[in-house]
Amino acid sequence: MNEIINFLKTRRSTTAKTMISGHINESDLNDILACGIRVPDHGALNPWSLTVIKYKARYRIGKEILAPEFVLNNPEATEEEIDFEKNRFLRASAVIAVLFKPVSHPKIPSWEMELSTGAVCSNILVAAQSLGYAAQWLTEWYSYNDKMIKVVGGKPETDKLAGFIYIGDKEKEPVERRRPKIENVINYLTE
Repeated sequence: MNEIINFLKTRRSTTAKTMISGHINESDLNDILACGIRVPDHGALNPWSLTVIKYKARYRIGKEILAPEFVLNNPEATEEEIDFEKNRFLRASAVIAVLFKPVSHPKIPSWEMELSTGAVCSNILVAAQSLGYAAQWLTEWYSYNDKMIKVVGGKPETDKLAGFIYIGDKEKEPVERRRPKIENVINYLTE
């Protein structure tokens, strides 16, 4: 079987909860990013941008954005919950924020730009996993937070976070999850 097809048929995300921070090779990271932006993009509008969060920035953003914003929205939060939010990005070696930045165009609808942004997320995820890294695409509460959108270079009034791709090391191989049956999700039109 073709190596790429076999990988795609068996690839599995490692949850950020079970990920461990380790070393990500800079060459690998550059390859992952290059693969990430090689997506269908009607009109070559590049309606997205990427922000790589690594090293001390992972903790700084946790301390300055994640923990305070979590407390603001969860005033009854425990110290344990606040610490989790503060250290959230430390689970990974790098976290890549993918920002949807719509471009005004007379013929290309915003929906196509959103799809292109999702393709960026998917390509980053698959590229990282193909190199043996643990990776997961997450959109959690902070993806919808205006301060987070700003810190990764966006404008809350127009831009959206398509997600965060966590890249790290595996403690163990991920367990397979339930997948859809082909006959339940694929239809054929033949006439």
